[in-house]
Amino acid sequence: MQTYAGIPEENAQLESSKVVLVTVPYDGTSTWGKGADKGPELFLDASENMELYDIETGTEPYLEGVYLAGEISENSSPEAMTEAVYQKTKELLSHEDKLFTLFGGEHSVSIGSIRAVGEKFENLTVLQLDAHTDLRPDFHGSTSNHACAVFEASQKHNLVQVGIRSGDIEEMQYVQEGNCFWAHEIATNPNWIDDVLERVSGNVYITIDLDAFDPSIAPSTGTPEPGGLQWYPTLELLKKVFEKCNVVAFDIVELMDSPMPKPTAFLAAKLYYKMLAYYHISK
Repeated sequence: MQTYAGIPEENAQLESSKVVLVTVPYDGTSTWGKGADKGPELFLDASENMELYDIETGTEPYLEGVYLAGEISENSSPEAMTEAVYQKTKELLSHEDKLFTLFGGEHSVSIGSIRAVGEKFENLTVLQLDAHTDLRPDFHGSTSNHACAVFEASQKHNLVQVGIRSGDIEEMQYVQEGNCFWAHEIATNPNWIDDVLERVSGNVYITIDLDAFDPSIAPSTGTPEPGGLQWYPTLELLKKVFEKCNVVAFDIVELMDSPMPKPTAFLAAKLYYKMLAYYHISK
């Protein structure tokens, strides 16, 4: 039996685990860097080579249980993949009092999971950490393209965007006023974390595209944009979101295979585990 991070099977059962994890190795609509379909495999491998004691919080989050719910392999079309993720997310959300987590895949995998979470939880804030706005209503003939990852969320929920430094002019009309924290403004604003927290409340879905981070620490993504977020300020933001709000789900996407993927894969593994630590200590 494969378990998340190689944890003992007793900590990986659905009934007793407080966290469920589904992987979506999908890379059907990316337009430049290919290889996000290998992201889950790289993430799980890195997780097995990570220490399971978190020094900052003094905890071992895996003891609360992480159930590896398998992978969604539907790739016949972007829309079929979105529907498969939506249905799987609904199924896993039927198990009460469990944190839903997803690892992609390109960012289009988030569309179906956000849709399902939004149906279950009212007053949802979607907190997006990303280099790109991802607000196109459709792209290349599909509403399930990675460039459309949060358009639906922007129409249905309180979308808060952090680290954005790239977007098409047509997307600017969909940016929610006061809810987009541009990377160039973060760079000169020492209070940016508090400003973000003012916009985030209630039930929260966190979606993290790894290109939100500066490529100096996370180069293996589809479109590594200069001027991104750094490690410790990002952890500070996430920790405070978990403290303030009811985080009901999160995903991490866009880990790409490359000639040297391990630094980014390990960052993704540590990021996921840190978020589990913050989730558990907030309860």
